[in-house]
Amino acid sequence: MRKSDLKKYEKLLLKKKNELLENMGDIMKDRVGTTTKESTGDLSSYSYHMADQGTDAMERELAFMFASKTGRLIYHVDEALRRINDGSYGKCILCERQISKARLEAVPHARLCIECKSAEEEKKTGRK
Repeated sequence: MRKSDLKKYEKLLLKKKNELLENMGDIMKDRVGTTTKESTGDLSSYSYHMADQGTDAMERELAFMFASKTGRLIYHVDEALRRINDGSYGKCILCERQISKARLEAVPHARLCIECKSAEEEKKTGRK
């Protein structure tokens, strides 16, 4: 892969990482790092209805799930940046063929070519 292409993908990956880190910060600030009282804005000392507590617990759970997914995506972006630095970016980690530019444009952190990714998905779901 040409250096100009690598720079372009590196720029895309760094932009994606910054967006993800921003989103992670927003999630942590808005939902995870607050008490029930703070998140609802209620200043009274009365207890909440069980349904309200359940809703708040569900929203916190969703925030943790989104934070976890975002963290995994940041990991994959970091791994793609590492592959750029070690010269293995753009090669499938299984078959070692070049990953198509169209795939890298759509998923710049891709580690598998479309054929190997399809085979992986079929294996997971048990479908052919």
